[in-house]
This record gives sequence, C-alpha cells and structure tokens, in this order.
Amino acid sequence: MTPTPQPQFPDAFSAVKALGRGVNIGNALEAPNEGDWGVVIQKEYFDLIKQAGFDSIRLPVRWSTHADKAAPYTIDPKFFARVDQVVNWALAQNLQVVLNIHHYEEMATDPTGKRERFLSLWKQIAEHYKDYPPALVFEVMNEPNGTLDASLWNSISADALQIIRESNPERNVVIGGVNWNGYDQLAFLKLPDTDPHIIATFHYYNPFHFTHQNAEWVPGSNAWAGTTWNATDSEKAEITGNFDQVASWAKAHNVPVLVGEFGAYSKADMASRARWTDFVAREAERRGFAWTYWEFCSGFGAYNPYTRQWNEPILKALIP
Repeated sequence: MTPTPQPQFPDAFSAVKALGRGVNIGNALEAPNEGDWGVVIQKEYFDLIKQAGFDSIRLPVRWSTHADKAAPYTIDPKFFARVDQVVNWALAQNLQVVLNIHHYEEMATDPTGKRERFLSLWKQIAEHYKDYPPALVFEVMNEPNGTLDASLWNSISADALQIIRESNPERNVVIGGVNWNGYDQLAFLKLPDTDPHIIATFHYYNPFHFTHQNAEWVPGSNAWAGTTWNATDSEKAEITGNFDQVASWAKAHNVPVLVGEFGAYSKADMASRARWTDFVAREAERRGFAWTYWEFCSGFGAYNPYTRQWNEPILKALIP
C-alpha cells in the first residue's frame, strides 16, 4: 500500500494570492449562538459567493461560548460538527477559508486569567483541523483590545502559534496587532522571522464617523448621520497614507498582508458606500494585499438574504 502523499502547503505570499478577494460570513457563528444576530449560514451562500467571483471567505467563530469553563475546556462536539459543515461547504466550492477565534471578549478584560483557556481552545482547534487541506488558514484572534496590550499579545500569540505548529507545522496563520487590529499597531507586533507561513492582518474602517454612522453598537454614532464619502483628494489621501504605512512595514518585515475586515454600514448612503468600498479594495490590491469584506448578508451586507439578491453597487465595488 502506497502512503498518501502529504499536501504541499504554499508559503504565506502564495497563500495571500490565493485568498485574493474574499468576504466575511459575519453575524453568524460569532454570535453567542448562531441565529442570535439574524444570520444562519446556508449551503447555497457558498455557491453564490463563488459564482460572484470571490476567492475566499473569512469565518468568524465564537468558540468561547461553546467550550467548558473548567480545564481541559472541551469544545462542544456538536458545535465543532457545525463549524466543520460550514468549512466543508466553502472548501467544496474551492474557496479559501480563514478560520479564527472571534469575540472571546474576556481576553480583553482578563487576558492573563483567560490565557490557559485560550491556548487550550487553539490546541483543540489545531488538532481537529490538522488533516484539512492547505486552503484552510488559521487566524489566531480577531481584534485584540482592552487590557490585552501589545506586549501581552506578542507573548500570548507566540504561545498560540507554538501550539498550532505542534499539529500544523506548515499551515498558514494570520496574526494582527492590538487596538482592534489597527493598521498603525502592526509596528508593535512581533512575528517570528523564520516561519514562512505567517500572514499579517489589519482591519480598516476609516473614517470611522462615515463607516459607522448610526451604528447601534457605537454610542453617539447617530450624530454622524448623513456623513458622505465623495472620493475627494484629501479623503483618498488619508486612506493611501494609511495603506502606504502598512505596505512599508510589510516590506521591511517581508510578510504578506490580509485586510481582514473593511466595510461601511448600511445607514450610510449607498453611493458613498460604493465609492469608499471600491477605493479601499483597489488600494489593497495595488499593494498586493488580500482582502475579506465585512460582511456577506447582515448590516454591511453585500447580499440581501430576504430578496436573495446581491446589493449590486457593493458587489460591483468589490468585484468590478
């Protein structure tokens, strides 16, 4: 009997090329329970995403509400099975998948106390998916923030990477900086120089008073109602300056980049949203960054699950 050949894992630069243009399947598995925030993932979504021309999806997952509170912090097998189902639906459409730990909120308030549990979650996730194809990419944690400062995050993310590497020595792994994956926080992020399978990430929602006007979860955001984005020279210069800063950091550290989230909330006017989305996506591409738009079918949605139609201005801005 001939042994099964091991799959070849691409280096991080090739992985970023494959990730290309993607979309987040948001407000689903990262809600406390799937469906709580109005999104239950359907198999047909992945056919639609592939047909529209996307290359990848990012799958935010709140593992922390589906695992025991006491050591060894076992993840509920039923929840694992649901995540498997969704990942497999995406892989069956030849979509790359970025799978993360999302909304582990206690890591922002008590990172030292929750460190052991966080690392245990990664040990289980990494071992569970170790035989999955290279199209599955791990992301250590979404938007570290709060008391999880750069120094602590560098230490915890290094430990998490070491645990992942025990079972997945060559899988590509995405890591971003603190302060909600701020573009300007990459300067404080410490990544291993000898690992060719590391992708840096940042999230981009600037100008925030435009992208988050009337966002129910942002106090005071109704004061920004009516803010437009008109692609003026100064508006564009802010974005190109921010992206240039990331690009020069990435070049200096020889690491490729994924813009893990960007989007403008549906309370902004559609013309402004489309202009901003198009500009951000093209600026990312011009620098060789992959991107995953936030998000598929909820408040920022590129797709309307009720009419079962794409929001054409947003889709065209993403995939011209």
